[in-house]
Amino acid sequence: MPSRPDRDPPALDRSLPVVLLRTDRNPFHHGTLGAIRSLGRAGVPVHALLEDRLVPAAHSRHLRGRHPWGPSPRRDPGALTEHLHRVAARAATRPGVRPLLVPLDDAGAIFIAEQAHDLSPAFDFPEQEPGAPARVADKSVLLAQCDRYGIDCPESVLPGSRAELDEAVAHLGLPLVAKWSRPWLLPRGHRSTVVLDRAAAVHRLFDLAGTEPCADAGPLILQRRIPPDGGDWFFHGHFDRDQNCVFGGTGRKHLAHPPEAGHTVAGEWVLNPVLEGLAHKIVTMLGVRGIVDLDFRFDTVTGTYRLLDFNPRLGAQFRLFHDAGGLDLVRALHLERSGRDVPTARPRYGRTLLVEHQFLHHTLTRPGPRAASCRKVYRALRTTAEPAWFAADDPLPFLSLGMRVMALGMRSVVTGRGKG
Repeated sequence: MPSRPDRDPPALDRSLPVVLLRTDRNPFHHGTLGAIRSLGRAGVPVHALLEDRLVPAAHSRHLRGRHPWGPSPRRDPGALTEHLHRVAARAATRPGVRPLLVPLDDAGAIFIAEQAHDLSPAFDFPEQEPGAPARVADKSVLLAQCDRYGIDCPESVLPGSRAELDEAVAHLGLPLVAKWSRPWLLPRGHRSTVVLDRAAAVHRLFDLAGTEPCADAGPLILQRRIPPDGGDWFFHGHFDRDQNCVFGGTGRKHLAHPPEAGHTVAGEWVLNPVLEGLAHKIVTMLGVRGIVDLDFRFDTVTGTYRLLDFNPRLGAQFRLFHDAGGLDLVRALHLERSGRDVPTARPRYGRTLLVEHQFLHHTLTRPGPRAASCRKVYRALRTTAEPAWFAADDPLPFLSLGMRVMALGMRSVVTGRGKG
């Protein structure tokens, strides 16, 4: 596993600390650890709101400060603002310094934009129109924006009744893709996007959308499934106050969890100027600034890239785009916000990223000879440029992850035996 600290990273302003904000409880969020390591290795004091002191990211040697989890941005935004002011006071390196606040999920990005007036005395962050992140993170609103600006996306239906649901299933065909408009409002345990191959499963999800725990996350969106033979693609970039992209890249998703409807487990940095130009155009039209993460699928029938998702924040796999000069998205953001020049990118096309435990599970649980699966895992782990969890200079998060995964595995075995 070749993940090593940078020999000569860009010169970041070490007097500007960073506070990482995540509002969705997920101890396996490797993007948090990636941001801690990237900035910490460059000498930046990194602080993060973490679920508890036992989550893997809390063990990183590059984390300067772990702070208590905050109140819900939806239920009590005022309380979260007050909590963050206290964090800012502890994170500031000297009086008058405003830490850079970086959201790691959609709800956090929406919260920062909507509460910018109350947060700006304590924090620095990219200037944003208050409603811009919500317009792209809310998938039903995003669809309306795509229709308005002529942005290609999968054919979609928002059924309002069982009759409309049946018509949509008949028209779109099975399997189809079902999405929640505002997935950050879902109760724990529900997936934001699923591929469904039975009408009964579509009906169950539609019925769930009318219940109290899930109603706020709706409406439910049904989309025509684009065959995956054209590939799943993504664009990550950072856009400054004038909406210039100061750093970005396009990648290919080789494996997702869950398949066809989840985050990147194995990805590659791929030169794709057509997609990069399209992504720049979309971000500019929709008026978003700061770091963005866009997902696409290439439709081989129409020869177009169809926008699947627009996340107005750092993507978990952002460390894939770590160039030959030591630059990545959070470092580009830090340089820009501290008034320093962002160097011209030096892309490393072909660079790969792997989320180790999910790749291992996917490969070893697939049908086929076990020996061949083990060889595939070994080759992937040995050759990937950026493991999501393992780092020679920071091994404790990887060890903590391993213990958590084993504990979950043992719990599922015991629970399964109990049910049996």
